[in-house]
Amino acid sequence: MTKSSDTASPFNLAAYVLEAGTRLPDKIALSLLSRDGSEDWTYARLIAAVRGTATGLLENGLSPGDIVLMRLGNTPDFPIAYLGALAAGLVPVPTAAALTAHEVAKIIPALKPAAILHDADVASPDFTKVIDLNALRKMRDLPPAPFHMGDPERLGYIIYTSGTSGKPTAVMHAHRAILARQMMFDGWYGLTAQDRLLHAGAFNWTYTLGTGLMDPWTRGATALIPVAGTPPAALPDLMKTHKASIFAAAPGVYRQMLRDLSPLYLPALRHGLSAGEKMTAIVRDTWAEITNTPVYEAFGMSECSTFISGNPTTPAKDGAIGAAQPGRQVAILGPKGPARIDTPGTIAIHRTDPGLMLGYMNDSALTKSKFDGDWFLTGDQGMMDAQGQITYLGRTDDMMNAGGFRVSPLEVEETLLGIPGVTGIGVTEVEIKKNTQVIAAFYTAAAPIKEYTLTDFATANLARYKQPRLYVHVDALPTSGNGKIQRSQLRDSFEAQK
Repeated sequence: MTKSSDTASPFNLAAYVLEAGTRLPDKIALSLLSRDGSEDWTYARLIAAVRGTATGLLENGLSPGDIVLMRLGNTPDFPIAYLGALAAGLVPVPTAAALTAHEVAKIIPALKPAAILHDADVASPDFTKVIDLNALRKMRDLPPAPFHMGDPERLGYIIYTSGTSGKPTAVMHAHRAILARQMMFDGWYGLTAQDRLLHAGAFNWTYTLGTGLMDPWTRGATALIPVAGTPPAALPDLMKTHKASIFAAAPGVYRQMLRDLSPLYLPALRHGLSAGEKMTAIVRDTWAEITNTPVYEAFGMSECSTFISGNPTTPAKDGAIGAAQPGRQVAILGPKGPARIDTPGTIAIHRTDPGLMLGYMNDSALTKSKFDGDWFLTGDQGMMDAQGQITYLGRTDDMMNAGGFRVSPLEVEETLLGIPGVTGIGVTEVEIKKNTQVIAAFYTAAAPIKEYTLTDFATANLARYKQPRLYVHVDALPTSGNGKIQRSQLRDSFEAQK
């Protein structure tokens, strides 16, 4: 199959991802890393496992178009089953292993899966048709199924996003969504077939699935994934031992790796990649100092993956997250259309982007509400300079209002992380009495810090309207599964205790 943006021909996402591997059968596609060595998968072995799984799923009575819910753990079984389902024309639905059986049961009535692919170590409700892990593994030795080719616009996979409400929302993507990822190869990664990309995330996280696995495989590169339970402190040794040329992780992993870390000699490493939340300047600068390599950030979302980033050719300017990847149409929209240069607005992406979702499952009203004409509204705030560099200001729902000024919690948090002793911080507006809201900073530290130390630092480093009026020491900050601070939980918890 020819890799191009031409989606007129019959298409299959899994065939596209594995095409380069058919020309490199003996090359290592995946290395599962541990302190004792690695478990290696050649491209030949990977492709055979994927296509054998496709055969097995079809022999279990499933048909192209059927939805299969994935309840699998942090092992290679996850991507093999995912691509196997896609190869067969099924619609896989990856879900976080941390979900409880009760939480999974709530999405089943709307999802209507034909089967659940289940690892016994992962919570899952009772269901009429379950294919267990042992059965999935046996499928790998079956004869290869032909790839199910069809309309690139047909439903390919479904992922869930909690959004700002915390309610799971099913996002439907077409097979052609994979084509948008080639814009990341140069627009973010600088990825080549010679690279060895180590991703610190779990197999069953979509960030890992895309950046850590499918993209290297599409390029014919090698994916390096640490075994489940590998602590961040062990990652530098794995990078050095296995000659990782690119490292990818969420900012929280970088923060943990940098604790008590001396300068590292990683001669094979060219740069790091970060996504999931905004990386603070302190973390980025410290990483650059101890490894002598940069980190390139990317901004994206479940509805369109990443589409704004810095890259080795065009790094992000200080304070910015980068520019629209080549081939993307991105705008900052205000109340009356495109915002002026350096003016805050909503980050939007054009509806023609191949990576943009088909829509929200069973919710056409929500899908329609996300568009302003030809633009998909992300719900995130940003501003663009004359060179197209975009500064991220935070979620629309997280933006604060202080004396008529719009204040980004990210700016306040990044500044206050410079206070000696502060190990983490979340900033949001809270109501202290009826109709009176103030900016509050919830911070973690070994012990509560004198308030004058906090206020003096804020006074010296932030405009008065950006300074918190309330500081609260907490044991831990609530975070999502991918490490993002849940500011709404901080606000709700505080207001419930008034």
